[in-house]
Amino acid sequence: RPLFCASVLDHVTLHVAQLAEIKQQTTSSELSAFCCLFVRCCKTKRPLVMQAPIILLKEGTDTSQGKPQIISNINACEVVVDAVSSTLGPRGLDKLIVDGHGEWRSIYHGAVRQQGKTTISNDGATIMKLLDIVHPAAKTLVDISLSQDAEVGDGTTSVVLLAGEILKCCKTFVEDNVHPQILVRGLRKVALLSIARIKEIAVHVKREDVKEMDDLLKKCAATALSSKVIARQKDFFSQMVVDAVRHLDELLPLNMIGIKKVKGGSLEESRLIDGVGFKKTFSYAGFEMQRKKYTQPKIALLNIELELKAEKENAELRIDNVEEYQKVVDAEWAILYDKLEKIVDSGAKVVLSKLPIGDVATQYFADRDVFCAGRVPDDDLRRTIQACGGAIQTSVSSLSDTVLGTCQLFQEEQIGGDRFNIFTGCPEAKTCTIILRGGAEQFIEETERSLHDAIMIVRRTIKNDAIVAGGGAIEMELSKYLRDYSKTVAGKEQLIIAAVAEAMEVIPRQLCDNAGFDSMNILNRLRQKHAEGGKWFGVDIMNEDVADNFDACVWEPAMVKINAITGATEAAALILSVDETIKNPKSGANDPPPALPGRGRGRPM
Repeated sequence: RPLFCASVLDHVTLHVAQLAEIKQQTTSSELSAFCCLFVRCCKTKRPLVMQAPIILLKEGTDTSQGKPQIISNINACEVVVDAVSSTLGPRGLDKLIVDGHGEWRSIYHGAVRQQGKTTISNDGATIMKLLDIVHPAAKTLVDISLSQDAEVGDGTTSVVLLAGEILKCCKTFVEDNVHPQILVRGLRKVALLSIARIKEIAVHVKREDVKEMDDLLKKCAATALSSKVIARQKDFFSQMVVDAVRHLDELLPLNMIGIKKVKGGSLEESRLIDGVGFKKTFSYAGFEMQRKKYTQPKIALLNIELELKAEKENAELRIDNVEEYQKVVDAEWAILYDKLEKIVDSGAKVVLSKLPIGDVATQYFADRDVFCAGRVPDDDLRRTIQACGGAIQTSVSSLSDTVLGTCQLFQEEQIGGDRFNIFTGCPEAKTCTIILRGGAEQFIEETERSLHDAIMIVRRTIKNDAIVAGGGAIEMELSKYLRDYSKTVAGKEQLIIAAVAEAMEVIPRQLCDNAGFDSMNILNRLRQKHAEGGKWFGVDIMNEDVADNFDACVWEPAMVKINAITGATEAAALILSVDETIKNPKSGANDPPPALPGRGRGRPM
């Protein structure tokens, strides 16, 4: 322009050819920035000086931010949801996960890497834990699944599905430039509304009526087991789970229920022991001579090593003659026999120790009609204390009836291919043992995980007696409630609440998809039923229809749904709040080591 001609002629030293070369080597945005800077310099008559870039992060650091980063995190979470969505419900499929970290074994002088452990499961928490997810945002779904498993035991797949569907609905708002904090505020309001609605419509059962409460517990346990591999035996195991939890004290400690797995037999051969049972430990010669059954025995619980101790490697003992050596040997034997004599004089007929019981002690007890077992696991020993009484002793000098336990019957019994030491008729029984039978190892392990979920559900139901109907009924009721509430709200929150109301339908929709039903038809009929006031109508998996799941006894603790909604909304809010990811470069573990200090042989004199 003529206005800047003088300034341009005074300060520009670039030729036309050079400007054309700059234009080819730069992008349009860089060129426009350069032109603005050039014009500013022309106005102020200052030399054109490019500002040096400010480097804050280490070289090689990967950074990504803004709206694309939020959408990328949401897409990663959707991939995780797709991996576990097919496991939901009674018709859910199992996942087979092989641990690639095998072990090296030496076979015929050759190193062979064996295949890692194989796990077959449809438990959401187990699958999420075994998946080696490296995406930082997707790991949030793993955390909420494990948190749900630790808190209530069930609903681990539902919480992941809810979080993924909520993020999927929020994705369109992010693409439309809605601020993430508006979305977070809307999600937290939805969580409060949903929890309040669940507490409002939940049904409470009277704790005073023991029979009614037991029926409630069995139906809640059966609902939890209906989506597991032992769904056909859910009546058998639900009764076992309720009886097991009823044996505990008022704190309901989970570690007081021991679960032992024995290969072979059928599932119906599993049994609940009203007391303690554990596998026979390693024993020395002379064990066969001991009795295997006692009535009302006294039980000594020890933390003492009853065998001759080997000398330490750095020990030194100087002896002048054979008599002195014999005195040392006699003293060691005298100490051992003194301990054994005091144990027998205490009247104990069963001796359990955390430490080894040697062959001499085993033979000594066998000759005096005393049963002994060494190397007993710590958790089994503590459960024995809870059932039979007594206390663990670190010395035999004060063995009395006050520190000895007792039970009505002790016997060693053959179960499958293993022998078990079983204590029954315990006076202070606050513990029990479940012995599981089955075929393959993976099947028994999945049965154990299924019983763990059922036990957690029964414990949670005892502590919180509020229940709701399952099978997608409570999710459809919340969807209807949120959709109606959104019409009373102005602004962007109306759209957010309506979107989350639609996301709530993911549970009944996925139940239908996993069962092979027409999900669109089922959901339309459920919307009609809930609009007419049928708040407990859900998916009827057995008949491919809708039904009142409360009358069908498909019950779940209200706390399961409250925790699932809270965890899902908080996880979605956390992921939406992250707009930048910074990945630091790996440390130079594989770099060559630095050179040693000094100048080497060629240094000048």
